Amino acid sequence: MPKKLVIKVTAGADSAERCSQAFTAAAVAVASGVEVSLWLTGESSWFALPGRAAEFELPHAAPLPDLIESIRAGGRITLCTQCAARRDITEQDVLEGVRIAGAQVFVSEIMADDVQALVY
Repeated sequence: MPKKLVIKVTAGADSAERCSQAFTAAAVAVASGVEVSLWLTGESSWFALPGRAAEFELPHAAPLPDLIESIRAGGRITLCTQCAARRDITEQDVLEGVRIAGAQVFVSEIMADDVQALVY
């Protein structure tokens, strides 16, 4: 099993099932003891903001706020720099513990030894 899992989620409410799958996989990995780095890009960027996950609904899926809390508790969540800028999101706007970083950091994470990367 890889020592670290990097997940990039590009979907938000626009593709609810794909979005939920990414957050679920990240939360399950954290609960399994895997080091997780979840990247919010595209429409998932909105979930870096307080309260936005509570607006997300998908029948028969775990509540997104609960998944985010479990990921934050044992992993890292990063908001894409360009995605944040396009949405006028700043570091002062995001949930506690969410960092804003760019492609250089993402590439550095996924190129490290013993890393598995997934894109949803």
